[in-house]
Amino acid sequence: MVQTLHRIVWFVVLVLVQVEILNHVHIMGYATPIVFIYYILALNSEISRKSLLLQAFFLGLCVDIFSNTPGMHAAASTFLAFLRRPLLQAQMLRETTDDYEPSVRSMGLGPFLRYVTSAVLAFVVVVRVIDAFNFFHFIELLLRIVTDTLVTVVCIMCIDVIRRRK
Repeated sequence: MVQTLHRIVWFVVLVLVQVEILNHVHIMGYATPIVFIYYILALNSEISRKSLLLQAFFLGLCVDIFSNTPGMHAAASTFLAFLRRPLLQAQMLRETTDDYEPSVRSMGLGPFLRYVTSAVLAFVVVVRVIDAFNFFHFIELLLRIVTDTLVTVVCIMCIDVIRRRK
């Protein structure tokens, strides 16, 4: 019960921070931090696939509703949830039956950084390609993907370190 309440609070806080603050931040006109996906990345490793996909879709849909971006974040969040387990398995040396919550503390800095970077890159590519819906300005699209990924990875790493500090 406590863990469910904890997840709901993180869900609400991350969505509110994203739509009220971070959607209006454009560093150098390009980089926009996308921290709400930390919710998907930090869920327990043994969460059921159905639950993960539903939570990710609902998370993306909430951001879409408040950001007036019809379906972009819902599609990208669902795609990220679909990729999450293979990305975790690729970065971990543990048995796949281990139950853990992905973090710097449980995975180590290197594997967690690789996991977050690959997941954020996949999410940002989907969002930016759906947003652009063409490749006429390929250099600008590539610049946005790279800058969004870098800023988001830095923000997620900072959130994880602050959250896990005890």
